[in-house]
Amino acid sequence: MQKVGTEIVMTALSPMEIRKKSDRLDTIDVLMKTSGANTISANKSSNEYILNPTHEDSVTPLVWQWIKSYKDLPISVFQFQSKFRNEARAKSGLLRGREFRMKDMYSFHRDKEDLMQYYDRVKQSYMDAFHELWLGEGTMITVASGWDFTDEFSHEFQTILPIGEDTLFIGQDKSFAYNQEVTPSQAPNLQDPNETMKPFESVFGENIVSVERLVEFFDIPAWKTVKTMLYIADDKPVACSVRGDYEINDLKLKKVLNCKTLRMMTEDEILTHTGAQIGYAGPIGLRSQIEFFADDSIANLINFECGVNQTNYHAINANRDRELPRPAEFHDFKLAKKWDIEPSSWIVYDVQPWCEIGNIFPLETRFSDIFGVSYMDETNQRQQVMMWCYGIGPSRIMGVIVEKYHDDKWIIRPTNIAPFDAMIVPATPDAFEEAKKEYLTRLDAWEDVCFDDRDLRFGEKMGDWELWGIPEVVIYGKKGREVKMRG
Repeated sequence: MQKVGTEIVMTALSPMEIRKKSDRLDTIDVLMKTSGANTISANKSSNEYILNPTHEDSVTPLVWQWIKSYKDLPISVFQFQSKFRNEARAKSGLLRGREFRMKDMYSFHRDKEDLMQYYDRVKQSYMDAFHELWLGEGTMITVASGWDFTDEFSHEFQTILPIGEDTLFIGQDKSFAYNQEVTPSQAPNLQDPNETMKPFESVFGENIVSVERLVEFFDIPAWKTVKTMLYIADDKPVACSVRGDYEINDLKLKKVLNCKTLRMMTEDEILTHTGAQIGYAGPIGLRSQIEFFADDSIANLINFECGVNQTNYHAINANRDRELPRPAEFHDFKLAKKWDIEPSSWIVYDVQPWCEIGNIFPLETRFSDIFGVSYMDETNQRQQVMMWCYGIGPSRIMGVIVEKYHDDKWIIRPTNIAPFDAMIVPATPDAFEEAKKEYLTRLDAWEDVCFDDRDLRFGEKMGDWELWGIPEVVIYGKKGREVKMRG
């Protein structure tokens, strides 16, 4: 990181006012705060502070003090800092915790060209670090959601891991992959091309409101059903239909609808807009004030089941160009799953579990606009500063390494992050002085070694050597000097 930035340290706490100014006080769903924990403390000060989940809001006004003209750019700063996030379900040890360590870096640029040149340098620094941690071969750059930072995509550094939290979709170009949340996908066509249209029916089926119940009731596969979900996009009611064996991906749907906010309708809103109870929405009988959107997974369906916006009734053998007009356009807003097809190559995705170990978010001018960060160009014109942020989770990486490198007993650590290069153990009292002599000699040679003179049984010491993942142990005992290696 020192090759691409300057190290600083920022506070773990930030004033509420900064978050209000950036409009992120009420929009980040993992935000935590701190205040006086009891009456005595609260009487001293009633102030509340944010426990920073990231530092964009803090670093932008800080760096602004050193930006006057184009000659001051680019600037990049980084830190190793504890972050705090109100994760709904902290899990998997170090992989996801509410308090964790992060290496976060922020860069400031005059234009996109300068930013992209710097991005290539950071990408190489990240990959160099991952190679030194034995993670380089199994790590690739992936396209992911921009989270709270940007409406555009972000890039993640993901490493393959059987218990990984993320599902990656790898297409024809093996050099990068998509995170499931943003994967463009084409559903495999399961429709029999020789099937002909059957007579349409509206069937009574009381309290049948799930795909599972419909499959059982009509004795049809899930892909023969059409699931319709009702949303409020900004202030507009919309209906979105997807094949029954898929879920709707809200991130992709927001892009299709080009909306800032998206939420599902409440039960009362569904009754108001459709005249039916929840669970019976569908493309047939939809009121004109509700705009309809169709996922491309339903484009080729014949004789499918769908809702008719009438409580306790379902359509069977519905067809486009007969009961339903064909939409002017089909979209992709389904959550990708195994066996889906990459639209650009028509090749089935390779789907594997991976774990994120780093990320890059293109902030562009979002925070410089909020905090008024600008510079004077060569023509004495004021221009907005462009900004990106970059993160690596050291504690998460430790968890990934433990999962990737271990035997049937203990951890096998890369030498670069082992607590010591070697452990020297006197196995008998007579060997103590000779063992200590090697320890001191290796210390004088600036080797990172430890001397285990604890009053423990020899077996306990060897167990700790394996547990700690130290690559080498030197044993002085009845057999003289013995060396054992791990990894």
